[in-house]
Amino acid sequence: MTAKDQQTQPFWLVKTLDEMSLSEWESLCDGCGRCCLVKLEDDDTGEIHFTDIGCRLLDGKTCRCLDYPRRHRLVPDCVRLTPAAVRELSWLPVTCAYKLVAEGKDLFAWHPLKSGSPDSVHEAGVSVRGRVKASESDLAPEHWPDRIVKWPNRKPRARREISGVDRIAGGLGVSHPSANEAALPQTIQPPFNKASLKARRTQNRKANPCEEH
Repeated sequence: MTAKDQQTQPFWLVKTLDEMSLSEWESLCDGCGRCCLVKLEDDDTGEIHFTDIGCRLLDGKTCRCLDYPRRHRLVPDCVRLTPAAVRELSWLPVTCAYKLVAEGKDLFAWHPLKSGSPDSVHEAGVSVRGRVKASESDLAPEHWPDRIVKWPNRKPRARREISGVDRIAGGLGVSHPSANEAALPQTIQPPFNKASLKARRTQNRKANPCEEH
């Protein structure tokens, strides 16, 4: 790529995570909140499972941290995201911009940097808005395995027209599903021993991925 091409291309296509300025780094956060969901690790296999339970500091409506300046004090295992951490963490959602850039991929069309609107991540059904069923502060840990879900680590479905309404196909990426979609199970029946699960908190919880590096 020539110097002229680099000047005309968006920064996330020509820079590595390590080369970005602080403002560029922070702007990669799409505000989806998926990384702020509680995750469980299978002791037997090491597999990470998402739940629809939010971190105690996650605001399920805004998809933002309730106390960002003090998040590390209030949640000691809140992960500090760095370029090195992005390359090492296996649980980052497949939609995560940091993960995409680290893999040399372009951002999705709904990302605010491409759409120009901070609401596009919600309108595309990518954020956790309306889908956080409980806070970790309100649900006993022994019930967390019952809240394991698949959608936080799935890409949104392609849009299609249904009865004149533009929406996400399949219901898996919709913040407000139709009556038919509401009948779909919100959690999955795990093919593993629940006793082998433990909360994966250290190294897999963060209040916001927009972290100084």
